[in-house]
This record gives sequence, C-alpha cells and structure tokens, in this order.
Amino acid sequence: MTDAKLAKLAILPEDSEQALLVGRIWRAGIGPCVVTVRAGQLVDITAQAATMSELLERGDVLEVVRHADGVSLGALDAVLSAGDGDVSLLAPCDLQAVKACGVTFAVSLLERVIEERAKGDPSRAAALRLEIQSHIGADLSAIRPGSEQAARLKADLIARGLWSQYMEVGIGPDAEVFTKAQPMSAVGHGASVGLHPDSQWNNPEPEIVLAVNSQGQVVGATLGNDVNLRDIEGRSALLLGKAKDNNASCAIGPFIRLFDEHFGIEQIRAAEVSLLIRGIDDGFELQGSSRMREISRDPLELVAHACGRHHQYPDGFMLFLGTMFSPTKDRDASGAGFTHHLGDLVRISTPALGTLENSVQRSDQLPPWTFGLRALYQNLAARGL
Repeated sequence: MTDAKLAKLAILPEDSEQALLVGRIWRAGIGPCVVTVRAGQLVDITAQAATMSELLERGDVLEVVRHADGVSLGALDAVLSAGDGDVSLLAPCDLQAVKACGVTFAVSLLERVIEERAKGDPSRAAALRLEIQSHIGADLSAIRPGSEQAARLKADLIARGLWSQYMEVGIGPDAEVFTKAQPMSAVGHGASVGLHPDSQWNNPEPEIVLAVNSQGQVVGATLGNDVNLRDIEGRSALLLGKAKDNNASCAIGPFIRLFDEHFGIEQIRAAEVSLLIRGIDDGFELQGSSRMREISRDPLELVAHACGRHHQYPDGFMLFLGTMFSPTKDRDASGAGFTHHLGDLVRISTPALGTLENSVQRSDQLPPWTFGLRALYQNLAARGL
C-alpha cells in the first residue's frame, strides 16, 4: 500500500476536532518521536516526553497534549502523502508490555473449541461447528463467566466429554491473559503484518486495545490486529507463543485516544469495531464486526485480571480486549473456511478511534525487527533526551 493511498483514508476519529490523540512516528535522520494531532496538524512533543510510556504516566497528560509546546510537522494528510519516507507512523506504544485477552466473546469461544478439536485441520471445521453447537445447547453469550450457571454448564459438558481448555477461560472464573508481543515490536498503521510461514489457516482479529499506565489506570484506547494462526494454536495451546508472537504479528494504531470529558470507558463498552478484508490477488472481500456490548467480561474486569497486587507493569501495558470476529466464509474451497492470502488488505475501524489499515505478508519475508529498547535509549541519549 502506498503512502498516497494511506493519506486518503479517514484514519482519524469522526469527532477528531475534539479527540485528544497521541502517537509515535519515525522521522528520517532523527528516529522515533512522540506526537499529537492538533487541528489536523501533526505536532512533535518529544521534548515534553521522550517516550509514550513517560507521557501516559504524567498526571497532566491532557494539558500537555492540549497546550504544551511542540514542533509542527505540517498537516497530517500532507505529511503521510508526501511519499518521501521522511515520516511514517509507528505503533503508538513503546516501553509498554503488549498483552492480550483471549476467548472474551461467545462466538470466538466456539471457534477456539473448533480449532482445538480440528487439530489445525481447516477442512474439519464446518462439521465440527454443527456438532458442537448441537451438543452445547446453550447461549454462551448469556452466561456470566465464573457464575453458578457457568459452573453447572461446565459439569454437564464434562459429563458429556465436551469440556475444553477454551471453555475454562471463556466461562470459568479466570480470564485468559497472554503476552502478544514484546515492547517495541508492534507495527503501526500502514505497515505489513506478518504470518508465520508454517501457518496455512489464519485470520485477522480486530480489537480495541486499552492503554494502561503503571498504576493500572486506563488512560486511553486504540485499535489493534491480534493476528491469529488458527492451525498452529489449534494443534496445541502450548504453541500459543509460536502462534502469537512473531515478526510483525501485531498491529496497533493509528493513535491512542486519551480519556477525557468527551471519551471514556463507556464509549469503549458501546463501541462496534468493523473489519474489512480485501484480497489483492483474487478480489475476495469479507466484512465483519465486533460489538463490545457482547463481551463476556467488562473491559475493566479484564484489566484487573492483567494487573494488580499479583502483577505490576512499571512501564504500563497495552491490553487487547479480544474479538467476536471468527471468519467462516469459504474462500479457496467449499468447506475450507477463510484464510489469508499474501497481500490481503485489512482495515479495522470504529468511529471513535479511526482506522487501522495493514497489508498481510509472511513474517520471515518482512524486514527483521532490529530497533528495540537498547536502540531506543541509545537514540534518545544521542538526542539529549
């Protein structure tokens, strides 16, 4: 995807004039910079906070973003469409751990059970879906995780030989929280996401991502693609690391929208996240959505599962909230379901957060990740930051 095409996207929230947006860019000859968007202008505020982690720790973060001095880089559209490579968007996080919650929607719970029973074979998915739906006989979305009703269903499913480790985290008392990617390894808007070369059955996962500071306070939100390798994780849950944490297997962006008087957790709870996949080689198109009101655990409950007295994140963390989108539309053959083709365009959007767009490639064919924490601090030191 070209920079010119990027600029034509409505990547900002619908109410961008009142949204407090912060992000990160790469400036050629300089390095990573913390930025905000003011009246459509991209403003470098790295002098106020050298890292996004530092900025989100500040008690006066809203005032800094609204009023602090910065260097204007020009109109956002013009900067992104320049095509000279001087500025590119990075994931809007740096030192933060990148965590993710799985199986937080009833639909995705069913699909995880199918993956497990299919043992990574997509040709078995359709038949297994019908079989499992007929046996469960309950609306999983109506069951509160950890409740007495959930415990009774668990006992019944165990008796029928249908219990699953995914059921355990889907309706049991403990949420699944795992490490999606290493700090600094996520890619941003306009970059390519990567598929492990061993995977033949995979899909995007459109999600809302919370920005949480070291005190466990949610200070903002953005969009994310938690790329899912269904065959690898389906073979064994112990392969979750291989399925989830690879070169460029995580996209976040385009900007973090800070919580303020116009935007907060209630807007997250009411959000609907849309997804568009467009095949470049075959013209295939698929659309879907995740309605946050159908999530099985409240976003703040998921934050509490991730951090607290039992686990701290001194640099803060980003938390993927999960998705209800599990594509089943056949693409290459009847009954084969969906899987990515290289070159696919994936667009994730919601009115309050804007649009995150990425193309799909193989992780081993993308540029290797080389700019990590040591490189960041060497760069900042050289700049006197």
